Amino acid sequence: MTKEISIAAVVFNVGTQVLSVRKRGTTSFMLPGGKREPGERAVDTAIREIAEELHIELREEDLCHLGQFRAPAANEPGYEVSCDVFIFQPLTAGISPVNKTSEQVFNMGKLPEFSGVFAELAELRWDELDSTASDLAPLSRDVIFPFLLTLQK
Repeated sequence: MTKEISIAAVVFNVGTQVLSVRKRGTTSFMLPGGKREPGERAVDTAIREIAEELHIELREEDLCHLGQFRAPAANEPGYEVSCDVFIFQPLTAGISPVNKTSEQVFNMGKLPEFSGVFAELAELRWDELDSTASDLAPLSRDVIFPFLLTLQK
């Protein structure tokens, strides 16, 4: 029987590209996010994980819940992930990173420079929504990216 991992992730997009991360000690690229703590709301997991991974402080009102998606876990054989996916869509304009669009947060598609603050991550990159790269996690490549493509039509 397949075991389930409950996670939350955030889509940061610039045009047809989505930010993907590869965590240290893993081989697959995936949306930034992570495992839910017991009793934690999915949106709170997303906010906490983005703060931990990317050092970007999000607010609940800047996230739109896209839905819950399932796929085989990329880095844990025999497990399936159940992922609440949010898209970063700030509702207000301002000067703090919390209020900026994905383009502003990531300097028009350029990735932030790596330093010690990204201790959990090995790599960041932008992936096209129609990518079929074998190093993309099944959840991103086979489920979420195709779903996002349908929203753009």
